[in-house]
Amino acid sequence: MKKKIALVTGGFTGESVISIKSAAVVEKHIDRDKYDVFKILIYPGDWYYESPSGEKHPVDLNDFSILVDGEKITFDGVFNILHGSPGEDGKLAGYFDMIGLPYTTCDAMTSAITMNKGYTKAIVDDIPELNVAKSLQLFANSPANTQRVKDELSMPLFIKPNNGGSSIGMSKVKTEEELQEALDKAFAEDKQVLVEEFVSGREFSIGIYTAKGVTTVLPATEIVSSKEYFDFEAKYTAGVTEEITPGRMNEEEVERVRRIVAKAYEKLNCKGAVRIDYFLEHETGKFFFIEINTVPGQTETSLISQQVRAIGKEVKEFYTELIEEMF
Repeated sequence: MKKKIALVTGGFTGESVISIKSAAVVEKHIDRDKYDVFKILIYPGDWYYESPSGEKHPVDLNDFSILVDGEKITFDGVFNILHGSPGEDGKLAGYFDMIGLPYTTCDAMTSAITMNKGYTKAIVDDIPELNVAKSLQLFANSPANTQRVKDELSMPLFIKPNNGGSSIGMSKVKTEEELQEALDKAFAEDKQVLVEEFVSGREFSIGIYTAKGVTTVLPATEIVSSKEYFDFEAKYTAGVTEEITPGRMNEEEVERVRRIVAKAYEKLNCKGAVRIDYFLEHETGKFFFIEINTVPGQTETSLISQQVRAIGKEVKEFYTELIEEMF
């Protein structure tokens, strides 16, 4: 008997567009000899399975089942590819935990914590060889907090919403005159804002996942952007960014990065595939942690897909490993 897998996509944020693209790729590459796949779309107040004929079948939230042609279908597990809320911030994980349904991504606690950039940095801060940029976590857009930033941090600064991973609302600030507008922009997206001192370095993103009880660190991708930083446009607009996989690092850097990200994955109690973004500082080569993404994109050209192919593995095999790790 083939296992029935719910492929969960959609979402409550602007990242739902990317989530749909990721789901289309996962749906295309999942091994149909092993799994029956049902794509479940989750939007506010509207959770449903769409049949090949375009008919909508609502999800029964009592047990996450659907009714198709009079037959009740329940699932053996969930392949979660829902970026942002509720798939990446722990809300969906908590629901699946309550009804006893396994899923491919991090548990509710890890998902909730890692969605918050400031809290994540506080947890990983004491990992050997890992550095974090000096920062302030702001909980209100007030004159007093604006003054704190001026008094306690040095320009240039990165200002970004503390929750979420899409780089929407992010600004680089070089002068005090630009500060308030950047804070307003970030607070328009979130009630918490992270203000960080700028680290001048080469930017990388690296995937790491667990399968068959073994944690594998994938080759890092070097991000070379024609923009000043890796914002939403740089991430999702073709031609804006050059992505080099494997990234240009010497042997010592490769081994050090592998050590650090494996410890971060373990300390944050991650499951499934995650992606960690980091800088190697220009002057010193020091590793600076940027953030972690616990539901990384799975489009054909996404960083994780590039990195999986770089170790000679087919994406189909990678997805099978993620699914089998649930059971």
